[in-house]
Amino acid sequence: MKKTVAAFAIAAGMVAVPGMAQAQNVAPGGFYVGALAGYEGLDVESGDGSVSADADSAVYGVTAGYDLSLGSAFVGIEGELSTSSGSTQFPDSFGGARDGLDADGQYYIGARAGFAVTPGIAAYGKVGYTALDTKAFTSAGSLDELDENASGLRFGGGLQVQLPGALEGRLEYRRSRYDDIGGDIGDATTDQVVAGLGLRF
Repeated sequence: MKKTVAAFAIAAGMVAVPGMAQAQNVAPGGFYVGALAGYEGLDVESGDGSVSADADSAVYGVTAGYDLSLGSAFVGIEGELSTSSGSTQFPDSFGGARDGLDADGQYYIGARAGFAVTPGIAAYGKVGYTALDTKAFTSAGSLDELDENASGLRFGGGLQVQLPGALEGRLEYRRSRYDDIGGDIGDATTDQVVAGLGLRF
């Protein structure tokens, strides 16, 4: 799955190149709000790096932002609140006290930039700060759950399409990296492929 989503991100960037020469294409601008849903792959390493675990789940959320149109290009800011149900558990060989991690709410704020590929279709990239609510647990139930909020970096890219009226659709890949969550848990990575529907003002 990682290779697939990475290939999608590269393809999105390659498709965007010809659009640079089409000055008549106008990039989107203004405020927007939207909803999104899709797939999330969660990968977690132990604090000592000895074992890892992964899980697949759905992710869904809401987003809002503002784009400044610069003719055929645009720059913007964006915020997002999403949640997923990814739950991982390390192998029995792991000797740490807490051997599992649940992922919950995710928060993102960052910048994005792109340009029109054809009339009504734009390609973009994004990067920014993200935070992840986590809950470390022990499968034996002998310890209390440990709640943490981990900080990280998110980057990604996608395509957005103008739909009838003020509606627009998106298809996007993004990766988020969270370092040293705490306790027996080390780094965590999420890979997401989401589709979105938005309203532009």
